Amino acid sequence: MAKGKVSPELIEQFKQIVGEKYVYTDKDKLEPYSHDEVTDPHYMKEPQVVVLPATTEEVSKVVKLCYENDTVMVPRAAGTGLAAGAVATFGGVIISIERMNKILEIDKDNMICVSEAGVTTSVLQEAVQKEGLFYGGDPCSGDSCFISGNVATNAGGNRAVKYGVTRDQVMGMEVVTPTGEVVTLGGKFRKNATGYMLMHLFIGSEGTLGIITKVYLKLVALPKYQQDLLVVFDNLDDAIALTPKVMNAGITPVCVEFMDNASIKQVEIFLDEKLPKSDVGNYIIIQIAGDNEDVLMDQCEKIVELAEENNAIDSLVADPAVIWKSRKAYLEADRARSLVFSMEDIVVPMTEIPGAVQQISRLSEKYNVAMHCAGHCGDGNVHIDILKDDRTQEEWEEMLPKIQGEIYALVYQLGGRLSGEHGIGYKREALLEKYTDPVELKMMKAVKKALDPKNIMNPGKVVSINDEVPVEE
Repeated sequence: MAKGKVSPELIEQFKQIVGEKYVYTDKDKLEPYSHDEVTDPHYMKEPQVVVLPATTEEVSKVVKLCYENDTVMVPRAAGTGLAAGAVATFGGVIISIERMNKILEIDKDNMICVSEAGVTTSVLQEAVQKEGLFYGGDPCSGDSCFISGNVATNAGGNRAVKYGVTRDQVMGMEVVTPTGEVVTLGGKFRKNATGYMLMHLFIGSEGTLGIITKVYLKLVALPKYQQDLLVVFDNLDDAIALTPKVMNAGITPVCVEFMDNASIKQVEIFLDEKLPKSDVGNYIIIQIAGDNEDVLMDQCEKIVELAEENNAIDSLVADPAVIWKSRKAYLEADRARSLVFSMEDIVVPMTEIPGAVQQISRLSEKYNVAMHCAGHCGDGNVHIDILKDDRTQEEWEEMLPKIQGEIYALVYQLGGRLSGEHGIGYKREALLEKYTDPVELKMMKAVKKALDPKNIMNPGKVVSINDEVPVEE
């Protein structure tokens, strides 16, 4: 059985591979690795040791040692996840790729960027932009998350409407398997019909099938012009219903985001800045981009026209620095109010968002709890922050599953799923088991069993392949 306890002898062997400086066992150094962005104490667990390799070869050697000693290992990128996916739930070794932080190549001819795993997403975006190119992935945590973490969780983000999610950007990757073998899947080529597309198993696998050490990312030409619009509604249903009308008008926005009024007011407090129409407003933020300025202006006029027909109370050309700061502050604003909260990450068909948000708001009243909604209405992904506020932990643990149960029953009734972009991790593993088609779940477990038969690579996340959990000896 896999072990959560790491022997002193194994720790010494890690030091020989990566250097003593890059093996952490002191409590102060371990604490930052005891959690991701989920701040509920229920999901926090300190690892016994953190190892920081600098090369794929070092990752491979560390993994082989863990495999040979039946020792649990947890891959970790920047720790910005929202599903307790990179936490040492059952002890063991955290393998952090933070030192692997080089952009290896920007191939302008093939329009591909080759990057090590620990490069920050925003750093990669800026580097390719200097070359006149554009990387389509854009998670809200781009200033802090790592590119391999984006791949491992199939991160979504603001630009998914036009450019797709992280899966749509990945051309290839280098992976260290649970046995310590190294394999490159995909590469610089755009088409591939050579056997099973194994690369796509690792995208979104949340570190349960292997450790991604290098990625090949698709680039596109940098758009010449960009425009951001803020459309304000006093009715959230009218706000969200604007999206399909814009899409049906032949306009493909880069982003279509929404914030409900409660979220806007909370962000306003957090930023200590007055936001437009915050007394009654619900926001739709639309970004369009292209190479023809006249076409862009025509599209802006059409969007404003559609918004007015849909009862908008104002349409503004937005200052992108201000409006995107407000949208991206949503999570931190709620955390500033309530350190413990649960961010649900539902996805439903785009046309079902108004009904879903409306019924969720009724749950807020039913349970007398603050629930703020924001998200990506251009792709059906809604974030719901359920705030603990001043409730006791006992009250919180009794109430939260009831709310989640009602939310997910509604989501599946509407043809949706548990998570649009944050993933399953440890937080939603039991929910996945409950709501997923048994045949689909069986297939997922078969993949996990085939690639990680010892159940030592990030066990207890996404799916469990047996009833056993790792033990401490």
